[in-house]
Amino acid sequence: MYRRLLLLGLAAVLFAAGCARTVLRPAATPPVPTGATSAQGSRRQVTILYVADLHAQLRAHPELFWRDGEERIEMAGGFARVAAAIERIRSERGGDVLVLDAGDTLQGSGEAALTEGAALVAPLNALGLQGAVPGNWEVAYGPGVLRERARQLNYPLFAANLRDAASGERLFSPYLLREVAGVRIAVVGFTDPDVPRRQPPGYSEGLRYDGPEALPALVREVREQERADVVLLMTHVGLSKAVALADQVPGVDAHLSADTHERTYVPIERGGSWVVEPGAFGSFLGRLDLWVEGGKVVERKWELLELTAARFPESPEVVRLVDAALAPLGPRLSKEVGHTEVTLARYAVVENPLDNMLADAIRAAGGTEIGLSNGFRFGTPLLPGPVREADLWNFFPVVNPVKTGKLTGKQLRDFWEQELENVFARDAEKRFGGWLPRPSGMTLRFRANAPKGQRLLSAEVNGEPLDDARVYTVAACEREGDTPDMLCRIPGATETRTLAVDAHEAVRRYLATRPKLNGGLQGRAVGEDLPPVLRTQQLP
Repeated sequence: MYRRLLLLGLAAVLFAAGCARTVLRPAATPPVPTGATSAQGSRRQVTILYVADLHAQLRAHPELFWRDGEERIEMAGGFARVAAAIERIRSERGGDVLVLDAGDTLQGSGEAALTEGAALVAPLNALGLQGAVPGNWEVAYGPGVLRERARQLNYPLFAANLRDAASGERLFSPYLLREVAGVRIAVVGFTDPDVPRRQPPGYSEGLRYDGPEALPALVREVREQERADVVLLMTHVGLSKAVALADQVPGVDAHLSADTHERTYVPIERGGSWVVEPGAFGSFLGRLDLWVEGGKVVERKWELLELTAARFPESPEVVRLVDAALAPLGPRLSKEVGHTEVTLARYAVVENPLDNMLADAIRAAGGTEIGLSNGFRFGTPLLPGPVREADLWNFFPVVNPVKTGKLTGKQLRDFWEQELENVFARDAEKRFGGWLPRPSGMTLRFRANAPKGQRLLSAEVNGEPLDDARVYTVAACEREGDTPDMLCRIPGATETRTLAVDAHEAVRRYLATRPKLNGGLQGRAVGEDLPPVLRTQQLP
């Protein structure tokens, strides 16, 4: 079990209790064209609900919650519980609700991967969603499958910057327009432009991702031409980048962020707008209430709802749909492959027990001095007991072969400096990918707040200081579309070899040796200016 430590000083930003409510002074908001259906002088309330980073977690699961210096694990989430929560609020509000999904929905579990997302279509169509932005993992099965799933869903996908590379045409509409309670709402969509570099290159072949340059003009378009009373920006780029983007895209009433699984209990105010993110895995539901008068927002309230079993029931209809979707895969995904005596969870930016085990398994499979596991964010906590095939898919929803090669100490040092920059860059635009990669057979100490290229304080390989001139054997992963000398984002590797073993098989073999797993931290990566357990990249 994780040590009960929290990042002090962030309570006022992300982890504070309760919800936030602000009354906006009319003088602070410049006049905008009033929607054709909005009554002048008539105060209207609208409710926006949104989920993000569901990662195909169809069923309820153990969830780790942390607030006010305490940690607890409760059963939470599942599509049936998300549906019930949405329906309860829609009923309370008399239908004056807009329900959205901010992406990374079709990938993240065995049932998703083994059916290329098809198993999720019927349950998703029962949630009551009215629009969604595709996330960076929506292309995991290729552009053709993404288009097919979009046709099967009963709500539209929208994104301003996702285009067909050959024609230059947008795959989806750049924004969503809906009228709720007589209020005209526009939601501009934007997905991660780093997908071609961040994901295996083969995933997005034939697609083009633009930057945010067109967003200010689109915001003006929906205000002036589409006569929107409320303008929202929904992005799948991560909370740090969303906060930075708020300065570049004025005129937005609220910025609905996704990608980094951050739990924003208190909204971040930037340039008169609110930036929020609603956690992940269906364990949370973000609720934004807006009061509109005279064509502009005059009051707003945000609440991050924890969808625990104790607070919310499950929709029987959606339970049946989920059961039907999972039935053909049950025998395969329920097969036991090992056992753990400790809780394994991934919720930490720098080091965590789950990825320590995965990195050890990859290193053992490669027979190398060093093993590396990606800094993935997905995967819900695994409690003591059996480890099943379904758990392997939650840890590694993308099955990559293990790849070995040789790297110099200098290459390894440069790799870690770049990865530390990707995670802790002061300029949010330079942040890239997930959390810090996880080492096995190697330890490092660093300062997160040091300048780029000067963060790494020390590094050791199996107890010996890293030697820049020495050549080390490393096991990591092969990504679809990478060049032969690329070792899971590390270029210039020599004597590379792709094994007939993938990440899942590496874990199966490792667990078969019955190792004593460690549920705590082992000091493999230590930030000297960070707390032992860092839950967020949104540092002060």
